[in-house]
Amino acid sequence: MDTLNPYQTPQAALQERAADEPLLASRGARLGAVIIDSLLLALITMPISYFKGDFEMFVQGIEPSIWLQVQGMLIGMVVFVLINGAWLKRYGQTVGKRICKVRIVDMQGQVPALPGLLLKRYLSVWLVSLIPVAGTLLCSINYLFIFRSDRRCVHDHLAGTRVVAA
Repeated sequence: MDTLNPYQTPQAALQERAADEPLLASRGARLGAVIIDSLLLALITMPISYFKGDFEMFVQGIEPSIWLQVQGMLIGMVVFVLINGAWLKRYGQTVGKRICKVRIVDMQGQVPALPGLLLKRYLSVWLVSLIPVAGTLLCSINYLFIFRSDRRCVHDHLAGTRVVAA
């Protein structure tokens, strides 16, 4: 006789990780890494923006042209690569990821090639963010993908990467 026991512990199929499968980075570690990287980038790009006159335009209520926005993005990209390029190429880590002990790998667990990583994983998000209104929404959707079971954002899927514990 098969009766339902309301006090029985829940039964669930557990997904076990293979022994050679790297442990996925926690969402908190990924968030911490992004915050560190963003603050570091802002520390360098803010003075550049100030001396270019961007703050004065903002105070006067002048909306920046698309060219100024692209110019700002290009400056940010160059600074990002100068800060993180060597570690991204060698270890698959930015400064923030290194501090938070996580790294970017491809689906085989190897450090991805730097050009593809920069184009697919970073430039794709930066370009989408330039789209008025829709860019903010699309970037938010990108980051919300981290709440899926594989913890891969849209930019991870585009680049064929995942973030794992280092």
